[in-house]
Amino acid sequence: MILLVAAGLAGGYFWTGRPEPVRAPEIVRSAPVAATPAASVPRAGPGSEQGPAPGAGGAKVVVDVGGKVRRPGVLTLPGGSRVADALRAAGGAEPGADLTGINRARVLMDGEQVLVGLPGVPVVGSGPGGGAGAGGLGAPLSLNAATVEQLDTLPGVGPVLARHIVDHRAEQGGFRSVAELREVNGIGERRFADLEPLVRP
Repeated sequence: MILLVAAGLAGGYFWTGRPEPVRAPEIVRSAPVAATPAASVPRAGPGSEQGPAPGAGGAKVVVDVGGKVRRPGVLTLPGGSRVADALRAAGGAEPGADLTGINRARVLMDGEQVLVGLPGVPVVGSGPGGGAGAGGLGAPLSLNAATVEQLDTLPGVGPVLARHIVDHRAEQGGFRSVAELREVNGIGERRFADLEPLVRP
């Protein structure tokens, strides 16, 4: 009897102490984090919104429009304006005025003169220094088309005398002959003799 009880206790002890199979824990997979689209992030950079419009910097050009236009005179126009803009501001060309030698698409330079329909006025160059120069080997400099800067390149002519020439040209409606240079304040016989072979009406 004692042996049976002992055997039962031993069997129960053995049963409770036997190893049990252990399952590996399940792997929990987290949901992927959605990346924020780059397009949804506002980006501010130079020129991304409102940029300055061309010619909006407040620059101005002052030009003298003369010849066969309805309202000749000195005009102040926005920087970047073209010859066509100057003609429009001067009321347009008079009926019958010859615009063949005028490049209306050319950008204006500050201090230049635009003459319409006057005889002997050549096509003006498309940029600073355009046209015949005093020291060049081409045709003499046109008194009716040259800018103050171009006249300043003539020997013995500084910026003040160049401005006198342009003012005289505007008052008289252009030069009809080189001899009219003698009427400009500051040009004497000696200076006229130096300039005569270098210029034309």
